[in-house]
Amino acid sequence: MKKNLLVSIFLIAAFSTASAADKLRITSFSTILTEIAEKVGGDHVIVSGLVRPGIDPHEYEPTPSDLKRVGDAQLILTAGKHLENYLNKLQEASGGKADLLKVGDHLPDLTMKAEDGGSTALDPHWWNSVRNVEQATRVVRDELIKLDPAAQADFAQNATVYLAELDDLNRWVRSKVAELPRDRRKLVTSHDAFQYFARDYGFSISAIEGVSTETEPSNRRVADLIDRIKKEQVKAIFTESTLNPKVTKEITRETGAKIGGELYADGLGAGDASTYAGMVKHNVATIVDALK
Repeated sequence: MKKNLLVSIFLIAAFSTASAADKLRITSFSTILTEIAEKVGGDHVIVSGLVRPGIDPHEYEPTPSDLKRVGDAQLILTAGKHLENYLNKLQEASGGKADLLKVGDHLPDLTMKAEDGGSTALDPHWWNSVRNVEQATRVVRDELIKLDPAAQADFAQNATVYLAELDDLNRWVRSKVAELPRDRRKLVTSHDAFQYFARDYGFSISAIEGVSTETEPSNRRVADLIDRIKKEQVKAIFTESTLNPKVTKEITRETGAKIGGELYADGLGAGDASTYAGMVKHNVATIVDALK
């Protein structure tokens, strides 16, 4: 009896090990892409999300343990559009064994004026458009099918289910935004992360900092923003979950605008914002309710 039990345990352990070995190993450097990979990959993948909720991706640097996971991966997912400045480290860590997929590079670009007012900067925050996340899902789906053709049917079905959820989410966003008159769709945020959102849903947008959070805003930029807020009678300014709200609070004192709430601009957060749909609903409800 004991012998049979030991044999059964050994077989189960061996099967589990084999099953794990058969799965695609993915490392992700975006909380949004981690969710997409898990949703589309399902039981066929093991996903390690190395940029975790609440971490500012502009300031993240991979640790030695992160790079070790990269070395074990078959697929590396990054946001692309020049967000990550450590791609060489990832390629060195993988030793050329893993596919490096810069998902954002497969999506439409948006550019804006840089801090100096002359040059332009590429906006990497594509995930603040639900339509972009739909396209990113298709990009990840196609990559998984390329790496594991035997699981094509499952990847396709999983993607179809997730895309339907995203389509429902986009309809919800449009319905919620419709509560806000067009002349009140003026969004002022801590840093310039909502251009794709503004394009999709008809907002004008201003930001205290530029595309990156790594540099402080100039005095001129802050002064110009204060003038604009006063002139356009903007009701609220929004802070962000990964940024210090000090400058934002100073601007509210100068303009009389209120703090409209905290937004998740650079990725997933805690609680209700721990999923993409939850993050988007939190952001949109916060914006609309504060600007009404």
